[in-house]
Amino acid sequence: MVKDEKPSNKIRSNYFGLTFNSPIILLSGCVGFGDEYTRVDGYSNSDVGGICLKGTTLDERLGNNAQRIYETSDGMINAIGLQNPGADYVIDNILPSLNFNETNFIANISGASVDEYVAIVKKFDNSNINALEINISCPNVKEGGVHFGNDYEMTSKIVSECRKNTKKPLIIKLSPNQSNIGMSAQKCIDAGADGLSVINTISAMSIDIKSRKPVLDNINGGLSGPAIKPIALLKVFEAYQISKKYNIPIIGQGGIINYKDAIEFILAGASLVGLGTAMFYDPLICPKINDELVKYIEFNEIKNIKDLIGNLN
Repeated sequence: MVKDEKPSNKIRSNYFGLTFNSPIILLSGCVGFGDEYTRVDGYSNSDVGGICLKGTTLDERLGNNAQRIYETSDGMINAIGLQNPGADYVIDNILPSLNFNETNFIANISGASVDEYVAIVKKFDNSNINALEINISCPNVKEGGVHFGNDYEMTSKIVSECRKNTKKPLIIKLSPNQSNIGMSAQKCIDAGADGLSVINTISAMSIDIKSRKPVLDNINGGLSGPAIKPIALLKVFEAYQISKKYNIPIIGQGGIINYKDAIEFILAGASLVGLGTAMFYDPLICPKINDELVKYIEFNEIKNIKDLIGNLN
């Protein structure tokens, strides 16, 4: 059962056995390892319900060659390639520096094989991380990543093996680059997922007309920002048709830049909402959205924000 209460400027909620200060989750890859935005005057991690750390692999990765980011007219394309210092470094050197009293921290795990996913899960299971997000949907790495998420049997195997090796809440990040996200959601839930993260970025590219070459060295990357919001809304709605049967919460994400966007995702079926690209535009956007969500609830005389989840007329 989900219990919610409404403080003066935030909406608290309980999922996965964790308390969230706000429905807002900061998305992996957009906020580093949880401390980058703390350097911005006026920013506080306590304004969000959780922070997904940058995608982490078993060993250190340098990522793709430059150019790795390109701004579009209504968003951005990235092909970072999961640059990270490796799981051991994150656990030994980064987690101890985070203030777990401020918010929840969620490890984002990526692998090139089932064995790699399991090895990383085992390491984080012995840490103080609050939850694990299993990324089977990254569109800009040449191994693992999105092709795992598009193979339903592989999806089931990864989730099942991760479930066997951790007691932490397990959230599976789904790709929009597939024909049937509902089937993927079903496979994840059957294999033991505690939650779904919908969606990851959409495969995209950009071309330099002077050089006649792709702008990104990796050729393709992941498109994020307002441009993908209508697609993300539909994918959340489709995944919710499955997840609601099992009371599995969804972190809905894709182009959210204000409280109206957040409400749309909640109405489509999201229990929590993810912000990523919006943080690049306005690092102080989270308390603004929190305030507007509270005003919306009060104005519409809604007793509990959970009453909005999937509540389309």
